[in-house]
Amino acid sequence: MDDATRPRAHQLIIRKPCFDLIVSGTKTVEIRVGYPKIRRMRVGDTLRMVSGDDSLTTRVARIHVHDSISALLDAESPTAIGGGTMSPEELGDVIRAVYPPDKEALGVFALHLTTGATRCQLIPAKADPAPPPHPARRTEVIAYGILPGARGGTARKYSMCALAVRL
Repeated sequence: MDDATRPRAHQLIIRKPCFDLIVSGTKTVEIRVGYPKIRRMRVGDTLRMVSGDDSLTTRVARIHVHDSISALLDAESPTAIGGGTMSPEELGDVIRAVYPPDKEALGVFALHLTTGATRCQLIPAKADPAPPPHPARRTEVIAYGILPGARGGTARKYSMCALAVRL
C-alpha cells in the first residue's frame, strides 16, 4: 500500500453531548464543513474524536458531501446525526448556529463513522486495559469512554468502556 492509499489518522474536537452520543452508538454521522482538513479525509481513515479528557478513535466508513444543510437533512438520517433527540428542523437550526452561510458554502460533509467494536466491558478508570478477548487474535484497545447506561442506567465517570477491535 503506497502513501496515497494508506489510511491516515485525523483528530477532531467535539462537544461533550455529541461525544457521548457517538460513544453510545446512537450518533453515527458527524457533520463538518469543507475546511481543507476535512477535505483531506478519506474512507478508511481513522478519526480520533476528543472531548475534554475523553477520546474515541473511530473509522470513516463513508463520506457524503452536500451543497447545503437543507440538502444534508433531506439525504441523511436525523437520528444518525443528532441521536434522535431533535426534530429535523431543530437539528437544522443547531447546525446552522455552528456553521453560518459563509461556512455552509464550503460544502457540508457527513462523515459516517464506525468504531469497529467487537467487545465492550467495564473497567476501572485508572486500570490497565483488559487482555485481548482471545489469545489467538491480535487486538488493540483503541478507545476509552463513558459507557452510557452503566451502573443502574446512569453513566458514571468511573465506569469506562474499552473498545477492542480485531486487527
